[in-house]
Amino acid sequence: MSLPSTYLAATVPTPKSPNTLTTHPLPTPSTNQVLIKITATAVNPVDWKMRDYNLFLSNYPAILGSDASGTIAAVGPNVTTFHPGDRVFFQGIIGNYPSSTFQQYCIMPAELVAKTPSNISDEEAAGISLASVAVVTGLYDTTGHGITPAPWADGGSEAGKGKAIAIVGGASSVGQYAIQFARLSGFTRIITNASVVHREYLEGLGAHVVLDRKTATAEDFVKAAGEDVPICYVYDAISLKETQLLGVQIAKASKGSAKAVVTVLGADEEAAELGKSGEHQVQIKQILGIGASPALRHISEPMVKALGGEDGWIAKGLFVPNRVRVVPGGLGAVEEALKMNKEGVSGEKVVFRPNEGA
Repeated sequence: MSLPSTYLAATVPTPKSPNTLTTHPLPTPSTNQVLIKITATAVNPVDWKMRDYNLFLSNYPAILGSDASGTIAAVGPNVTTFHPGDRVFFQGIIGNYPSSTFQQYCIMPAELVAKTPSNISDEEAAGISLASVAVVTGLYDTTGHGITPAPWADGGSEAGKGKAIAIVGGASSVGQYAIQFARLSGFTRIITNASVVHREYLEGLGAHVVLDRKTATAEDFVKAAGEDVPICYVYDAISLKETQLLGVQIAKASKGSAKAVVTVLGADEEAAELGKSGEHQVQIKQILGIGASPALRHISEPMVKALGGEDGWIAKGLFVPNRVRVVPGGLGAVEEALKMNKEGVSGEKVVFRPNEGA
């Protein structure tokens, strides 16, 4: 594979400023690293929040993005599982600009990269990793619910047997993956809420009951679980004030079975106070799903192996990527893609192609 000497990146030059295109020298992968030519990049709320609120960015100019797919362009010493031309998907590393994804090439640790199976597109693959890491952190790491064993381990397919899980915000990217990991964990009842237009799709992913997000109450979740199946876990895939309040109410209505609500954003003060009130205390546990973190390698590394490849869950039809909305225009589409994600999309992942037109 012929490689260029330079590549383009969408760069935030100063705090809170729009992206501009800049040229960078092509890096060489070190030991246990791979160089990836990025085919598709997914946009997540953390991307515009990092820029707008100056989060996780230690120095400028900065490069955003941490969710992508591509092809292996080169491998470093000791890398034997990948070869140039292999299709891959991965979670980039927030704040580590050589491993960010709003650019045409990036460097990644090989053990955090999954092979893209032939039954999905690069655009679909781009939106898998970040949200999946958020889910497995919230479900299987001790910073979240700490469910054991995980579905990739022996006995993991029965970890949820006889139990129910409530997933608030099932149509979101994280919510769709939470439903599927709950199914892979063998939960007897998976209850979620969403817009009614998404009901059939979410049931196809594994939800047993999809309640109307406009009207569903905590009592509706408990009733949907059934008298003999306790709601033991609550995962809030949205994590706004109203969803956190609902999550705490669901946990309290479980009458002691659920002791925590996992969130992807910080605890809302009112929801936290509600959790502390009354006889049944409920803790709000915010997770930080950065798969490259040494503390999370015990779940992020086996997760990519279980999902990827021609013998993984995706290839077998056991795990379905989010539906995508592609924004044309290559790196020049970054601002439009960020705006689209910020304004809100329903049931889809916003994706652009950094090398389009290159």
